[in-house]
Amino acid sequence: MAKLSIFRFFSVRPYIISLILVILLGIWLAMGQSNSEEVPASQESQQSIIPLAKVAFQTFVAQDTHKTIDLYGRTAPDRQARLGAEIAGKIIDLQVEKGDQVKQNQIIAVIDKGDLDIQLERAKAMLSVRQKEFKAAQSLKSKGLQGEVAFANAQAMLIEAKAMVGNAKLALRNTNVRAPFAGVVDYLNIEKGDFVGVGDPVATLIDLEKIVIEADVSERHIQDLKVNQAAKVRFINGQETQGTVRYIGRVSSVSTNTFPIEIEVNNPQQRIPAGVSTEVELNLKDQLAIKITPAMLALDESGNLGVKTLIEQEQVKFVPIQLVKAEQDGVWLTGLGKQVDIITTGQGFVRDGDRVIAVASSAQSQQ
Repeated sequence: MAKLSIFRFFSVRPYIISLILVILLGIWLAMGQSNSEEVPASQESQQSIIPLAKVAFQTFVAQDTHKTIDLYGRTAPDRQARLGAEIAGKIIDLQVEKGDQVKQNQIIAVIDKGDLDIQLERAKAMLSVRQKEFKAAQSLKSKGLQGEVAFANAQAMLIEAKAMVGNAKLALRNTNVRAPFAGVVDYLNIEKGDFVGVGDPVATLIDLEKIVIEADVSERHIQDLKVNQAAKVRFINGQETQGTVRYIGRVSSVSTNTFPIEIEVNNPQQRIPAGVSTEVELNLKDQLAIKITPAMLALDESGNLGVKTLIEQEQVKFVPIQLVKAEQDGVWLTGLGKQVDIITTGQGFVRDGDRVIAVASSAQSQQ
């Protein structure tokens, strides 16, 4: 009867059952929240005991080095002359062919003399007459028998006669077109029997005892170059030689903002022709730099390329690189000071600002 009375009591009062369920649910939720609050505390305790990353480093000392620039140019003759006729006439003889090597003052072509021999003889005869007239006028003047004007006329006529003889000799000499320097006949503009006027082209002569490499330098580097500076030259066939900067332009190109320069290179036996493509390597001013292998380079979170260094051998510091030059066995960097500790092993597992356990690399220990 007691059980029936209790059942009848709850059946007529169902809200009491709901209240009991709500109280039990609240107690269960409170117990779950307390357990969840204990989890982070345990995680923090676990994190506090995580060991520091271990990295290897190597100490680098900066050295004086120089940045290099590579230029592209073409070879050109040391000297080039376009010979022209200095007197009008017919070509009666050609003493060279295209491609021949000639010596200085060697005759290249001969122009018909015409009556130049006769003109020279006439000029010489006239000079003889004028010399006698001048001597007579000079003698009369010394005796007071001739005035100053008559003497001056005789003197002027003598000078004119001398000029005529000189012009006739020059005209005869110009009938032979000669090489002004030793070189190679690169081009002949005439054939035997051609008629040439004064100034008409006869031949082109080039000097290849030395060759000149013509290149252009950007405005950023022109002030770091100087005359007589050494240059490394590589030809298109792989041959290498040394040259010297002999000219640096002082006015840039309007279209490219580059300055022309010339590098002089010895050309024994004239083996290197003009017009060959070349590469020129020039050194710029010296600066302190450190040489490392590309494996020591790393990226920061922003994707910048640099190196991870150590501050007091316990904290990581990322330094963006400033490249000086690249070689086959490494790269030269500046902006790292006179001495720096660079992480060589484990740089991929640490970030800028991390504290680490740093040990000297085996390479440094062997040094």
